[in-house]
Amino acid sequence: MKNIINTSFFTFFVLSSTLIILQSSLISSHDLLGVAPQDEMYYKGLWSSGTVKCKDGSRTFTKSQLNDDFCDCFDGTDEPGTSACPTGKFYCRNAGHSALTIFSSRINDGICDCCDGSDEYDGKTRCNNTCWEAGKVARDKLMEKIALFREGVAIRKHEVEQAKVSSAKDAAELSNLKNEEKILKGIVQQLK
Repeated sequence: MKNIINTSFFTFFVLSSTLIILQSSLISSHDLLGVAPQDEMYYKGLWSSGTVKCKDGSRTFTKSQLNDDFCDCFDGTDEPGTSACPTGKFYCRNAGHSALTIFSSRINDGICDCCDGSDEYDGKTRCNNTCWEAGKVARDKLMEKIALFREGVAIRKHEVEQAKVSSAKDAAELSNLKNEEKILKGIVQQLK
C-alpha cells in the first residue's frame, strides 16, 4: 500500500512539474507584456497554432514577431509591449491600484506612467512600484463609502422597524374606531 502511495505521489509530482515547466516555457511574462487580461486568450493561440491574425484581420504573425519591436500589424496587435506601432496600446496591471491602458508611445520613454513601472522595462529608467500607496487613497475612500452605506442601512432598518410599529398602532386605532363607529351607528339606530 505504501509503495502505491509513493508511486502515485511520484507520478503526480513528475507530471505537475512537467506541466509547470512546459507552461512557463511556452508563455513568459515578457511575451504577454502589455496585454490586458481579457486579451490573453487571443494571444495564447500563438502557442497552440503558431500564428495569430492581427485584430483588424489584415495579416497574421508568429510568436517570434510578438513584441519584436517591429510593427507587423497596423492596429498594433503584434506589439502590445513595445512602442513600435503608432496606434498600439499598453496595459498596466498596476496590482494594488487601478489598471490603466496607455498609448504604446509611452513605453520606455523615461517617464513612469504605470504605477507598477511595467512601462519602463528596458532598465534605463528605474520606476518604484507605487501602486499600493496610490491605491490606498482609493481604498480609503471606498472604505468610507462602505461605512456610510452601512450606516445608511442601519438607519433604514431602524426606520422600517419604527414604521412597522407605527403601522401596527394605526391599524389597531383604525380597528378601534371602526368598532366605535359600529357602536355609535347602533345607538343612532336605536334612537331613531
